[in-house]
Amino acid sequence: MTRVSALHRYRDLHFGQRAVIVCNGPSLNKMDLRALRNETVFGLNKIHLGLDRFGFQPRYLVAVNPLVVEQAAADMAKLSAVKFIGARAAQYLPEDGHTHHVNILNPPTIFSRDLTHGLREGGTVTFVALQIAYYMGFSEVVIIGMDHRFTFEGAPHETRVLSGPDLNHFSPDYFSGQKWDNPDLIRSEASYSAAREIFEAEGRRILDATVDGACQVFEKVDFGSVIPGTTRMAFRR
Repeated sequence: MTRVSALHRYRDLHFGQRAVIVCNGPSLNKMDLRALRNETVFGLNKIHLGLDRFGFQPRYLVAVNPLVVEQAAADMAKLSAVKFIGARAAQYLPEDGHTHHVNILNPPTIFSRDLTHGLREGGTVTFVALQIAYYMGFSEVVIIGMDHRFTFEGAPHETRVLSGPDLNHFSPDYFSGQKWDNPDLIRSEASYSAAREIFEAEGRRILDATVDGACQVFEKVDFGSVIPGTTRMAFRR
């Protein structure tokens, strides 16, 4: 089966349904995520570091940064999730029936509607996941863990080695002692705005249910109001 034909089967697979994209911010530690067992979840990058504690398993995993995939390939391979891996990281996680390599296109912030042609990275793996969710036909996407605030040294996109515990992610071990690419919040916001425009033009919506998230692009909602079985009192303070 060729890459294009393998990806084509995901077109409108979840037409009219809801997805939850779980980003990797420290705000996840303030939430009770067990209700996600009943949701279609996209996990991103090193989400495996928290799954035992969070109490859910993602149906899909998205990771496009080669540094991330190289560091976590063995753990990613163990996940039962269907995996969408950036083609630049193909050497670290081979394709099989549950792992697909996805071309990354330029310019980076233009929203791609067709997974089989390739996707834009847009400065953040969350943008890649939104394009996949669009292709799959989801009418509503709820985002959590998108804190949109980082402490780092150097310029955006610069590769650095993080010394000490990682305070930018839900696990202190996330990038501790490892290389990571500095975030670019300006490019990320431009990408998010493009995603919102495309979704809303077709009567779909993207909701931001992050606890105390700093991103102002998407409509803000309370996690407990959109995910059945979860209330504000369930958040871990």
